[in-house]
Amino acid sequence: MAEKIVIAGAGSIGCFIGGLLALGGADVVLLARPRIAAELAADGLNLTSFEGWSERLEPGRIGVETDPAVALSDAGVVLVTVKSGATSEMAALIAAHAPAGAEVTSLQNGLGNADLLRSTLPGRQVHAGMVSFNVLHQGGGRFHRGTSGPLVIAAGAPPLIAPHLDILAHDNMTAVLAGKLVYNLNNALNALSGLTLREQLGDRRWRLILASAQDEALAVLRAERITPWSLGKIPVTRFPRLLRLPDFLFRLAASRGVKIDAAARSSMWEDLQRGRMTEIDELQGAVVARAAALGLPAPVNRAIAEAIRAAERAAAGSPRLDPDRFLPRLS
Repeated sequence: MAEKIVIAGAGSIGCFIGGLLALGGADVVLLARPRIAAELAADGLNLTSFEGWSERLEPGRIGVETDPAVALSDAGVVLVTVKSGATSEMAALIAAHAPAGAEVTSLQNGLGNADLLRSTLPGRQVHAGMVSFNVLHQGGGRFHRGTSGPLVIAAGAPPLIAPHLDILAHDNMTAVLAGKLVYNLNNALNALSGLTLREQLGDRRWRLILASAQDEALAVLRAERITPWSLGKIPVTRFPRLLRLPDFLFRLAASRGVKIDAAARSSMWEDLQRGRMTEIDELQGAVVARAAALGLPAPVNRAIAEAIRAAERAAAGSPRLDPDRFLPRLS
């Protein structure tokens, strides 16, 4: 009998990956908030992608629980998909309710979640993972994948099998997560712009800001002797140069990289729209903190982080900032 896979924190990413694992034949339970559980009970789970495919799981086709004790009680594998700020809370629930032999894999943004899980779950097998694509919750049980990219898990982690997912095993997750951090620095800029990803990245003024933020992050990684993993054919270390190209050259080069749905936006934009706290501390905040520890400057990432925190306090969705006024010296 296959081990039960528990999606610990079934939001956009968790519901999407959990649904595809269930379609692949896995025994999956989504540990979800009551709002999501009620939505899936009413509407089922509807998964779509920019690639054009769609899959539906009728209500009851996949397990959904709101009680951690019930969901985790007989878990064989736990995939942690909560926001980074909730990692400690979820680790405590796993420690209290999951069997000692259950293996845990973090599928979260940021650099330190797997280490935090390990420190909170001594004696358990904990692995790092990385989701390179974007998923947007559209309501009515609908979760839409808006960008291309694989799901990467540490070599030695429990294998995962799912239709429509390119799942890779990697033996250097430090490099993988570092590369994802550099990519993810655009999440905040997309949220601040209020534009779709295509619109925002099509505007060179926003790209110049992103290029400077990535320069700061790459300087930190060089100082820490970390070579970031690259998603696709274009090395992540070349991204700042690519972003600074004139629009027509950027479009030509970017067409060889990540594929982006016309309506795709970042998860941080969704967080602001829904009045939720973002993961800015694990993205720009992490760059600023690590730069400070190394004696390196990170003024662009600091300014972006401060703008996101101001938007969180305002609780009015995306501030739709003008790039000519936000960090005008870069435009």
